[in-house]
Amino acid sequence: MIGFIRGELAEKGDGYIIVDVNGVGYEIFVPANSRAYLSEEGREVMVYTAMMVKEDDVSLYGFMRKGELDAFRKLITVNGVGAKAAISILSSFTLEQIQQAIAFEDVKTITKANGIGKKTAERIVLELKDKFGAAAAQEAFQEATGSDVGADVVSDGRSEAVSALMALGYTRGEAMSALSSVEDSDLTAEEYIKRALRNLF
Repeated sequence: MIGFIRGELAEKGDGYIIVDVNGVGYEIFVPANSRAYLSEEGREVMVYTAMMVKEDDVSLYGFMRKGELDAFRKLITVNGVGAKAAISILSSFTLEQIQQAIAFEDVKTITKANGIGKKTAERIVLELKDKFGAAAAQEAFQEATGSDVGADVVSDGRSEAVSALMALGYTRGEAMSALSSVEDSDLTAEEYIKRALRNLF
């Protein structure tokens, strides 16, 4: 098993990169939004890898963050989700957006990934919700903000939801706009986020 590969980015192709490690070129399939894929050729890169072995093929899939590698491994455990489908999902959203969509059962968002239909998205939510539950959502928030969600208790669920959405990469204006259409009051922050995400996609 190859845990990671570090070397010079020698070439970029359609959905893959080739990393030169001491004269050996490793072809690694990566998400389209990966920093490794977006890097300039000739620069050093390091990617965490998963090796997929089939009867007639051995392929490497690479990720810049361990969390993305973990998400990939979880996604391919879902019936009907292969490596290409998992890469498609990871190409369409950030890790935090994937965690949020699964945790809040946002099937509609997941179907925006190329090649992912409603039934597949529903299976992903059903089979992975517990693995991408509240703990995963909090982890994503902490990684994005460097703070603990529970460190400061915010009485206003909307305020906490705005902060969480901003941590996921949305502007304050986008977060406020999405939440303004949620007419219900006294909801939990989790419910506000769930409804706001539906408006943002």
